[in-house]
Amino acid sequence: MPELNFVLPHWLYWSGLVVFPLLAILVYRFHRSAFPRPAVSLPLSYFFLLSGGFFGVHRLYLKSAWALAFIALFIGILFVNVEVRISREAMSGVNNSIHIAEGRLQRAEKALAKGRRGAEQRIQQARERLQQARSEQAATAEADARWDRLSDALAYAMLTLLVIDALLLPRLVKRRNQIEPPVGEENVFCPAVEAEHDDDREPFLFSRVVSRLNGLTGEFVAYWSLIAVFVYYYEVIARYVFNSPTNWAHESMFLMFGMQYLLAGGFVLREGAHVRVDVLYQYLPMRGKALVDILTSVFFFIFTLTLLFTGWTFFHDAFEVGEVSFTEWAIPYWPVKFALPLGAALLLLQGIAQLLKDIAAFLHPGAVELDTEVRPET
Repeated sequence: MPELNFVLPHWLYWSGLVVFPLLAILVYRFHRSAFPRPAVSLPLSYFFLLSGGFFGVHRLYLKSAWALAFIALFIGILFVNVEVRISREAMSGVNNSIHIAEGRLQRAEKALAKGRRGAEQRIQQARERLQQARSEQAATAEADARWDRLSDALAYAMLTLLVIDALLLPRLVKRRNQIEPPVGEENVFCPAVEAEHDDDREPFLFSRVVSRLNGLTGEFVAYWSLIAVFVYYYEVIARYVFNSPTNWAHESMFLMFGMQYLLAGGFVLREGAHVRVDVLYQYLPMRGKALVDILTSVFFFIFTLTLLFTGWTFFHDAFEVGEVSFTEWAIPYWPVKFALPLGAALLLLQGIAQLLKDIAAFLHPGAVELDTEVRPET
């Protein structure tokens, strides 16, 4: 298999983190208004063919037994590539042996020219070792060529199947849609979007605005998880199919998940999904719960304000010096560290909105509904 030398450009990484969620949000909202719709989508089938065709993902999506052929061929490619790597390592070892034997022969010849004892014997031994190493090199080269030919054959077979399926997909999708019933609206759910209609229950305009802002932010960063699927899929294919591991996939994703963790904090607080100890809290009346929330909010604001100011310092320092990572990818760190104060600000706003609601509930019990229970996860 040919090697892949692609390195993700920095501009593509940052623009992807912005553009991909926006496109995903538009697509989701479009499909919410297009019900009922066919069970299988032709564009999505082609997307699976391009991104996961090696493993027959498009056939799995169409529930076709031919997916087993792609899986078997893919496993064969993985096995052959392991042998190719072993053969290359053996070739490297043989070449090193030849280099060592040639060096010993040269030193023995120089010793003979100086008339030293045992030089002829050392020359004979060096020549024997050199001849043996060259014989091993020829055998290893033959084995390496054999595995390369088999790898090329499997690659061409996979490419042939993918081209055939690219031509057959419209008919396969049509046949599957004739078998499966259309998809209804009840089968699609996104909590960050579906909870938007609950904004009216917020007692203050400020709370409604903040709730909507964190809802949009939570939905936006949620789609970053899909980017991780694509990136790690590419890493696996590049590493095990093309013998070309990347130096950017893991770093780009753990930085992305760190930013996602920070930016989603306000949304998670809105949903009541943070870990909380409610052994006694759950038995309190609404006014008692509101009072406890008001008193304990002091610790929340201490933490959030500390994160906000220290995060801004970290971001400012990284921006001023142009800080980059210590890896070969050398990604700039200031956008990553900007997620610290931004996430803290979103969390702080949601905390203020929650505090206003708690104060209203304490002063006017029954007039305000508190989020005292964790909403069900989906």
